[in-house]
Amino acid sequence: MVYLVRHGIWSGRLKFAAALCVCLGLTCVFYLSLPDETSQLQWKTKFFGKEPKQARLTTSSTITVIIRDFEDFENSVSQTVGHIKRSLGDEVNVLILADHLPYPPLGLSTSQTTRIFFMSSDLSKNYSSSCVLGFLKSQYVLFIPDGVKITDWTEIEKATRLLETLNNLKAVAIGIDNSSLDCSSMDVNLKEWTVSFRSKTNNSLCSYVEGMHALLTRTETFHSLAEPFARPFPFTFYLQATLKHWGVHILQGRMSSFKVFHNLYTNFHYKWKRKKSQTERLINFYRKVGIKREILKSGMSNFYGCSKKSARCFGTVVNDMPQYLYEGKWTPPCCLRILRETAAHVFSVLERCKVRYWLEGGSLLGAARHGDIIPWDYDVDVGIYLEDVEKCHPLVQAKLEPYIDEKDFVWEMVKERQFFHVQYSQTNHLHVDIFPFYSKNGIMTKDSWFDTHPQDTEFSESFLNPLTKIKFAGIEASAPNNVREFLEYKFGKNVIENPRYPNLQSPII
Repeated sequence: MVYLVRHGIWSGRLKFAAALCVCLGLTCVFYLSLPDETSQLQWKTKFFGKEPKQARLTTSSTITVIIRDFEDFENSVSQTVGHIKRSLGDEVNVLILADHLPYPPLGLSTSQTTRIFFMSSDLSKNYSSSCVLGFLKSQYVLFIPDGVKITDWTEIEKATRLLETLNNLKAVAIGIDNSSLDCSSMDVNLKEWTVSFRSKTNNSLCSYVEGMHALLTRTETFHSLAEPFARPFPFTFYLQATLKHWGVHILQGRMSSFKVFHNLYTNFHYKWKRKKSQTERLINFYRKVGIKREILKSGMSNFYGCSKKSARCFGTVVNDMPQYLYEGKWTPPCCLRILRETAAHVFSVLERCKVRYWLEGGSLLGAARHGDIIPWDYDVDVGIYLEDVEKCHPLVQAKLEPYIDEKDFVWEMVKERQFFHVQYSQTNHLHVDIFPFYSKNGIMTKDSWFDTHPQDTEFSESFLNPLTKIKFAGIEASAPNNVREFLEYKFGKNVIENPRYPNLQSPII
C-alpha cells in the first residue's frame, strides 16, 4: 500500500478496501473483548440486525415447553424445569399443567417464565385464570415427559423446519434416548362410538405414535383442539388429530437431544399406581368424547360402556327415536354386545323349553340384511305361540312377578300390552321383547298392537309352518320360512335393500 501511495497509484476503490480492513480489525478486537457468549449474542444481534437461527428459537415468543403428564406420588418436575432452563435459557417459557394442586408439593420456584396451572375448578378464582391457551403466545409448543432433559437445540430445529416444509404435517414426535417409536394407524368412528388401531405398513405420516417421545406442534394447531390438555397425553392429542386427518412425523436418530435423567415408576407399587391412574384417565376421556369400544391391533375389543351393574347407555325411547340417533350416532357397541348376549340367552331358554319362536320385525330385518342386529336398533323382537307359554318356567313366573333366572336376566310381563320383557339385569334394562301370537282361522294374531309400528300386524300362519333358521348375532335363530316375502308383507317391497332410520325427520333441538 505504501508503494502505491508513493507512486501515486491510489484509487477510490482501494481507499474503501483499506478502510474496511481497518474497521473489521477494530471490530474483531472489540468482539473478542466481550466477556461471555450472551454478550456476544447481543452484539451479533445488534451488528447484523437479526439474531442467528439458534438464538431466535430460544426466545419466549418462539417456543413454550409444557410438562403435562406427571404424577403427584412420584415426579421430577422441579428438576426437569431446572434442566430446561440450564439448556435452553431462562427466557424460554415453561408451563406445568396439573390436574389439581399437587401433593406432596413439587418444590418448584415459579417466575415470569415458569408457571404452573391447575386444570381443576377453583371457585376462589375467575374463569380466565385457568385458561391456559390464553397464555400460549409462542409460535410452537413442545411437550416433554417428566424426567427428561434437553441437551441441545438440534432436533428441535429439525422439527420446526419439518413443520414449515411438509404439507399436512401438524406435529413432530422426537424420540427420547434413541427409543424406538412405533408409527401406528388410528381410526376414530364417532358414529359407531369406536376407536381402532393397526400397524402401518408404509413410511407415510403417522396418526398415532407409541413409545417415549417429545411432541412439537405449532401453537395455532394446538388452539384448534376441543380437548387440548386432556390426559393421558399425548394419546388424547393423537385421537383428536386423527379426527382432523392430521399427520405426525417421527424424528429419531442415533444421538437424541432428549435424554432421560430420572427413571420414574420403577418399583412395583408406583408402577401399579401409574397404570391404574392412566387407565382411569383413558376411561374418563373416552366417556367425555363418546368412545365406548376400543379395537386393539390384535383384534380384541375393550368395551367402555354399560354392563350388568350399570344402567344402559341411553334413556327412555320417545317416538321410536333413541337419543343417540338425534346425535347422529348408531347404537353404542356395548349395547349391541349386550343385546346379542341377551338374545342368545333367551333363544337357548325357549329352545330348551320347546317353545316355538321366530324373529320378528326389525330383528328379522337385521338378520336378513346384516346377519345381525340393525346397527341403530335398541331391542330384539321375538314372536312365540301363546299356547307354548305354559311350557316355559321363566315365562310362567313372569306372569306373576318379575323373575330373575340363574344368570341374573330378569323376565317380566308388561301386562297392559300382554307381552314379555327379558332384561339384561335389574339395573341394565336392555331387553328382548317376546310377543305371544295365536292362530285364528290360519291367521296369526295377538291381543295388543303398537299403533306407531305399521309392521305390527297379523300374518298368515303358513309363514311358520315350518320354521327355518337364519344367522343372527353370531348364532342360528328361528325365523319364518320365507323371510323376504314375510318382511315385504310387513314393511313393503325391497325393504331389505333399502335401509332407513325409524324416523327420517330432522331432529328438533
